[in-house]
Amino acid sequence: MPNSKAEIMETKINHLDKKGSGRAVVWRDTGQENPRKLKLMVPKTLPGEKVRVSVEHPEAKRTKGALAELLEVHPERTAAPCPHFDKCGGCAWQHWQYEGQLKQKTAHVKDALISQGFNPELVRDTIGMDKPWHYRNKMEFTFAPDGSMGLHEQGNFRNIIPLETCLIAGEEMTAAVMEVADWAKEHALSGYVKDAHEGLLRHLMVRQSFITGEIMLGLFATEGPDGSLAAAADQLKKRIEQKYPQVKSLLWLVNTDWADRTQAEETHLLSGRDFIYDEIGGYRYRLWFDTFFQTNPTQAQKLIDLALEMGQPKETEKMLELFCGVGTFSLPFASKVGKLAGIEIVESSIESAKRNAADNGISNTYFLAENARMGIDQVLEDLGTPDILLLDPPRAGAGGKVMRKIGRAQPRRVIYVSCNPESFAVDVKELEQFGYSLKEVQPVDLFPHTVHVECVAQLILKEGN
Repeated sequence: MPNSKAEIMETKINHLDKKGSGRAVVWRDTGQENPRKLKLMVPKTLPGEKVRVSVEHPEAKRTKGALAELLEVHPERTAAPCPHFDKCGGCAWQHWQYEGQLKQKTAHVKDALISQGFNPELVRDTIGMDKPWHYRNKMEFTFAPDGSMGLHEQGNFRNIIPLETCLIAGEEMTAAVMEVADWAKEHALSGYVKDAHEGLLRHLMVRQSFITGEIMLGLFATEGPDGSLAAAADQLKKRIEQKYPQVKSLLWLVNTDWADRTQAEETHLLSGRDFIYDEIGGYRYRLWFDTFFQTNPTQAQKLIDLALEMGQPKETEKMLELFCGVGTFSLPFASKVGKLAGIEIVESSIESAKRNAADNGISNTYFLAENARMGIDQVLEDLGTPDILLLDPPRAGAGGKVMRKIGRAQPRRVIYVSCNPESFAVDVKELEQFGYSLKEVQPVDLFPHTVHVECVAQLILKEGN
């Protein structure tokens, strides 16, 4: 609710920012010759809407406003189904019809390419989901100081919104999470207070394979499950085993570090094994608590299919993959090329990639734990010039040095899988000077009701290079 002491203003939403919030400008009368411009961020609004906004700090040059009243409504606005949407930071766009979200994501990718001088007509319409709910196979929840569990409040990372449900997480996952939340309340266990560096429970990580059905629950705490906590830990084990037999991995992970991340100094196995099995595209993977794996398996399969379609792998060809992770793209491609080398800086992911290849009977792969820039030179000495190069970098992109090394290596086809249109556009611009032409860009929506969009793109080395 708007603050009763705040100033009420009327304005029109001009556009959306990178976090999905509406942006508007209000000109303030200062009693002098020139009015003062106030830039407003207004969450839960859509472009073109006329709104009445509550502003607590009207004296600032830019500030956040709370939506007080909708005066003119966007035609694609809809009622958000989640009871926590108004405060929770997990979703940005539940109030926007899904088709509208997809159009916005397509426009986002086109704008990124235009900024680097590319033709926006190269961008296809974003591929959405038939059922854009309960799509996530992994979630991380945080404990508040009072021991309640939820997600961070939008715009206020320190505040935790207790949850009764989550409409983007898998339904079985959510039920298991609520069981842990109830257990924590019944035992009056404290949540972690970062500033004071005290309290017990920090996070709960849950992941599930939508194919095998296996669930992993990882409880992060500042103490181990022994001593005074032994009885509570044992009851948690019994509750989960009795009610949720699909939980094949129940972990108690100790994290005493100041950093507010899901990391562990000690791992205590309460029940099952320390990993679960997942499958995608017919390939089986082992997932540990810290394994990076695509969080929307339905759409991840579309990414793989698109990469294969654009890469056109042949059994006589050689392939290099950068940022290969645990082999999500490596295994499907390795089954179709003569030889594949993968590079990834995270050593545990490389070990997983090797194990996953072996588990799936794939023997034509070589995986190197190294950063991409240094690893390229090492691999090319043995592999020679690859016919195909695929890269799937983090949000910051591959960077100019890596892209120039790719250009100098001269693979015939480059497949770029991106989770950030801006860094993607900057990266692929680097390849133009080496004779590459951007042929097509296919956005894919892996995160409905959020601002994020993935892309798969094909670049071809021009004849004569």
